[in-house]
Amino acid sequence: MAWFKRTDKGIKTSTAEKKDAPDGLWFKTPNGNIIHTRELKNNAYVCPDDDFHVKIGSKEYFEILFDNNKFKELDANMTSGDPLKFTDTKPYVSRIEASIKKTELNDAVRSAVGKMNGLDIVVACMDFNFIGGSMGSVVGEKIARAIDHSLKNKIPFLMISKSGGARMMEAGFSLMQMAKTSAKLALLDQAGIPYISMLTDPTTGGVTASYAMLGDFNIAEPEALIGFAGPRVIRETIGKDLPKGFQSSEFVLEHGFLDFIVDRRQLKGRLSTLLNLLNN
Repeated sequence: MAWFKRTDKGIKTSTAEKKDAPDGLWFKTPNGNIIHTRELKNNAYVCPDDDFHVKIGSKEYFEILFDNNKFKELDANMTSGDPLKFTDTKPYVSRIEASIKKTELNDAVRSAVGKMNGLDIVVACMDFNFIGGSMGSVVGEKIARAIDHSLKNKIPFLMISKSGGARMMEAGFSLMQMAKTSAKLALLDQAGIPYISMLTDPTTGGVTASYAMLGDFNIAEPEALIGFAGPRVIRETIGKDLPKGFQSSEFVLEHGFLDFIVDRRQLKGRLSTLLNLLNN
């Protein structure tokens, strides 16, 4: 009967011995669907119940795209300086150091070369977790050098954008990256080497106004926010309500600024097919 009746009163397990579910074991989408993080990873970080694309960074995109997750990272140790000695609520140098420690990234973009379904490719991917994916001198320089690697080795270039725009702490130095990266992409075009630009959620500001929209093919993930200024800023500026879905990738596609939208689960296959067509 001891199986059915408790002989000792009260709960005897100490707080230290209690087993809680570890943080990050489950993910809940905005629609309320819950999925195990292992299943989410195996599904290219897309929830199978509602096709919600979880925001991911360069580590996850490299896992998805490069064969067996094998690649050679380019300019991995490049970090930002502080040319303007900028200070807001805290010095820019301190903000950079804190971001490096928090994210384990050296700046807001990583570039690498490897194979994707057997095809050589250079990929530069932005990380929003590093100061909002803002474009500073290091971001522009690493993208420029990744393009140089594509030019030297005649390898297609893929840019995955995810950014809040130019980095205000670098002012004009940040804005100069728009011209520098655009000039480098012009050289890629002259050499006839394919450039595919992929826009993810969000892609805004000076990034949208430069390299993100200059691809031979501009593609995007579903329901990504794509624009220059944010919807709230535009609404307050023009004093009118915006169309439904304004600045979503679907809206941008409908108005001719994208070539197609691709589900992340199909990304590697679609990119491989596209590059094979361009190489023939």
